[in-house]
Amino acid sequence: MADFWIAGAPSSSDDIVTIKSPLDGGVVGQTSNARPDQVERAVVAAAQVAAEAARLPASARAAALDHISATLARRGDEVAELITAENGKPAFWARTEVSRAVSTFRWAAEEARRFSGELMRLDTDPVATGRMALVRRFPRGPVLGITPFNFPLNLVAHKVAPAIAVGAPIVVKPAPATPLTALLLGEILAETDLPPGMFSFLPMPNDRASALVADPRLPVVSFTGSGPVGAQIKAAVPQKHVTLELGGNGAVLVCSDFRDLDWAAQRVALFSNYQGGQSCIAVQRVFVHSSIAGDFTDKLVEAVSKLDFDAQVGPLISEQAAQRVQQWVDESGGRVLIGGSRRGTRYEPTVLTDVPRDAKVMAEEVFGPVMVLSTVDSDDAGFAAINESKYGLQAGVFTTDVRTAFKAHTTLNVGGVIVGDVPSYRADQMPYGGAKGSGVGREGLRSAMHDYTEARVMVLTGLDL
Repeated sequence: MADFWIAGAPSSSDDIVTIKSPLDGGVVGQTSNARPDQVERAVVAAAQVAAEAARLPASARAAALDHISATLARRGDEVAELITAENGKPAFWARTEVSRAVSTFRWAAEEARRFSGELMRLDTDPVATGRMALVRRFPRGPVLGITPFNFPLNLVAHKVAPAIAVGAPIVVKPAPATPLTALLLGEILAETDLPPGMFSFLPMPNDRASALVADPRLPVVSFTGSGPVGAQIKAAVPQKHVTLELGGNGAVLVCSDFRDLDWAAQRVALFSNYQGGQSCIAVQRVFVHSSIAGDFTDKLVEAVSKLDFDAQVGPLISEQAAQRVQQWVDESGGRVLIGGSRRGTRYEPTVLTDVPRDAKVMAEEVFGPVMVLSTVDSDDAGFAAINESKYGLQAGVFTTDVRTAFKAHTTLNVGGVIVGDVPSYRADQMPYGGAKGSGVGREGLRSAMHDYTEARVMVLTGLDL
């Protein structure tokens, strides 16, 4: 049975949790849920170590992060196998996730070494002659990180790595469906010289997390998950610094100038369906210019038909999730060009067209291997269609016209515009987050480090500048 982690030490309880694979229902392993008294121990430890953690030298923080990165790289096959076992994603995507986590911790180590602050001359005004400001950032306090099932390693890394980089203790509540990968990461953290109390990993049912969210000793809440839950968190703790990485219904626009329709179709097909479509930046809405719609549709359906389900798509996290996707497709009123069937946790890659704009598969986040194809008569109409969504995480624009690219960047109300590719592209060091219902704040190492800290100014007086 996998231990969980309280203040850097292994622990367990008699509330046993059995993790089963979405692939075949087989038992992957067991852990246990933290009892309320164990949760209290973790929070007390985080609060008590906060001052010490904030004073950790950059070299100590970076060394811990370097160790985590190197160990994940060395144990990569083992970690990837565990991700596939408990999450169900194909081995290729599991290995990709491990590789990204290796980079995430490496980037955090590099950022920890250069997170130095800023000097500002104040003598731009005559009354401030001889004055200079030093602006440094200090941790707001211990962080509560709440993570989802779809990236059980790298989305945990995006909470933990920036916290260590700035010297903030962190308490992690991993997704109940996929806690084992996070607990393995805790094992690697325990090998570092970070002070006790710097990290805790606490499995628990989602309905027990509200007390942690409300705890004033955890002034920062970083949540990745569904929009409704994120909204509840934000409303419950308005006095806290809350960062929310929420849902999306990623859109693609294929512009009339784009000629490599084979490339566009292959990318859209793959990244609508990769790891069962269970990514908040998976392609869900596809808008294609009417002048190329016929050719593109044929190429897209062909590309979807050639996907290898076991190697590229994979099952949904549960049969309940697959049943929900089936229900949304059935009630969409759209025409099925390919797919549309379910067997257990497996839902076939599906392309719909002629779907009303208010249908759930169009307006909400499917979180499954389903896309909706629509035509537009101009780029502007495509931009407007993308912006109709209540979500705004990322969008992809297939164009080779730099003017169109800049117009998309200016016009689209999303956190990121990916030109020449799908919205599913993410580099782990870049600012990542959304607008509207897709959240507040940004991840990406340096961006998250800013979210976990606040500026503190020191003004020096009487200097000969």
